[in-house]
Amino acid sequence: MTLEDSGFRLPRRRLLAPLGRIPDPVFAWLILLPALIGLSTFSIVPMAIGIWNSLQGARSGEPMGLGQYQAMIGDPIFSTALVNNLLFSVVTVPISLALAMLMAVLVNRRFHGRALARLAFFTPAMLPVVGAASIWLFMYQPDFGVINSLLETLGLARQNLLGQPSTVLPALMVVMVWKEAGFFMLLYLAALQSIPGELNEAAVLEGAGGWYRFRRITFPLLMPTTLFALIIAVANSFKHVDFLFVMTQGGPANASTLLLYHIWDTAFIQFRPGYAAAVSTFLVTILVILAVVQIRLLDRRIHYR
Repeated sequence: MTLEDSGFRLPRRRLLAPLGRIPDPVFAWLILLPALIGLSTFSIVPMAIGIWNSLQGARSGEPMGLGQYQAMIGDPIFSTALVNNLLFSVVTVPISLALAMLMAVLVNRRFHGRALARLAFFTPAMLPVVGAASIWLFMYQPDFGVINSLLETLGLARQNLLGQPSTVLPALMVVMVWKEAGFFMLLYLAALQSIPGELNEAAVLEGAGGWYRFRRITFPLLMPTTLFALIIAVANSFKHVDFLFVMTQGGPANASTLLLYHIWDTAFIQFRPGYAAAVSTFLVTILVILAVVQIRLLDRRIHYR
């Protein structure tokens, strides 16, 4: 026997009425609150502390105010690291993205062994940076390395690629491209598979060739992925310096020193945390400016489906 059978009726409106409707703006902020807490704890607050330390001097004897930034501008090692990093980014980013797009187009087609080709292209991206650096350190060895053995087979002299200022940075660029291209290939492959096949079929019926279809159909539809990959690639070219600890440690004669390695060296080897905070602030500012410029330049040319 239920309450309704006994003649007892509950006020449905009172039972079904919510305790109180949360306004949409408040509900939205409640949903965002966990992410905002994590972002503030691990990004915004440390960044603010770093900026404060760069202006105050983290220890006695360090310059106050803008003194750290003045010391940074007058530091020749900082200038070398900045030039190296800019050159490193200008070379590795476009080559990585172009190679990734080419590999994605190749493995997007149907052929025997396609799964193996995809795995081979993506394998470098799965390796830890230290592991990849160890592999290439062995390959660059002047006495028994694979590359020098190949040069000797071709009748050329052996080269200490990591020990010469003129060759060390290009040698590190090769490592960066090899490590990053596979990751961006995966992004491009996903973007290619999302393009409707009817577009290419219609272009084929109109007599368009393969290069024309890629230039007029595929490449424009890949622009949103290209913008995202470009921002990530530029950031990685400034922050991925793990391989420097294994391969060169900034040498020889600071020829391979990059900004993030210079920050680590000044903070933990030279014990100048205020100066390191100033360089860190400068680096973050560069990355923000570059991201804004990339979005401004490319967003108008992007076709969002």
